[in-house]
Amino acid sequence: MELNILTSKIQKITALFPGIMLCTIIAAIATCMGSLIPTVGAPLFGIILGIIANTFIFLDNSFSPGIAFSGKKILQWAVILLGFKLSTKTIVTTGLSCLPVIIATITVALATAFLVFKAFKIPEDQAILIGIGSCICGGSAIAAGAATINAKKEDITISLGVIFLFNIIAALIFPALGDSIHLSNAGFALFAGTAVNDTSSVTATALAWDQIHQSNILGLATAVKLTRTLAIIPITLILGIVKKRQTKESLQLKGLFPTFILYFLMASAISSYFTLSPATLGAISESSSFLIVMAMGAIGLNTRPKSLITNAKKPILMGLIIWINIIITSLAVQWMIGIN
Repeated sequence: MELNILTSKIQKITALFPGIMLCTIIAAIATCMGSLIPTVGAPLFGIILGIIANTFIFLDNSFSPGIAFSGKKILQWAVILLGFKLSTKTIVTTGLSCLPVIIATITVALATAFLVFKAFKIPEDQAILIGIGSCICGGSAIAAGAATINAKKEDITISLGVIFLFNIIAALIFPALGDSIHLSNAGFALFAGTAVNDTSSVTATALAWDQIHQSNILGLATAVKLTRTLAIIPITLILGIVKKRQTKESLQLKGLFPTFILYFLMASAISSYFTLSPATLGAISESSSFLIVMAMGAIGLNTRPKSLITNAKKPILMGLIIWINIIITSLAVQWMIGIN
């Protein structure tokens, strides 16, 4: 029995190897390119190289498990490592200071999703998933919401595609947009944390800003994003209650909250109570940055822009309208509370 379990684990690890190695190679090339052209940055090169590889190179199914692992689990490890760079006091202070922007953007996004859903007659489950994915935390919110409302695979795939399309656009244009409107480092951290859909692209966008400006906002932007992620809990509970009333099914609470956030907080607590050497913190920072670029490569490898644009015009339009309203709301509320 133990031998069978060990054999099974070895097989699972072996299955991950091709995809992880491909993402590692992409990340290594992207990191070199990012150091040569810091105005673009390694995360964006990772996305672009992933899309190019996916478009022009035939990748059989043996790469899929490792690519999926890199896009999800390795990204979560990167976020956990970021926790070592932030004290719990900083996280709490950042979370409280950004609440007005988070509440405003979530409210506007959900209201916009409802209006667009009614206007364009988009399938209800797609509208729900795109709405919560846009305003909370992208793929994680879609996964939690899909499990709660028992969404069809087609609706999940389209919703994820829409979210990741605007993630990529955000990572590509937000640093330049921030420069054009003269955002400070703190202002851009709050903007990235509230106006980018998914944790992966928040980290990519913030890291690109850091590389361009020689700043250190990655941890702060991540803290803002993870504060926003907490909205998964009430929104999925509300969705679950509504679904339960419609179908008379039992509400499943398992999987509503991403557990990696707890590990992020634990890492922050460790760094708050134990002094880590500059060399250790430097190694953690470099490791986290490289893992983020690996995750960006995985996202690029899973992106098929042409197919999405062809098959999901209305959902894309919905995602675009929500996203623009989130951007405007985030910047407007920041200006109102004096963070810019």
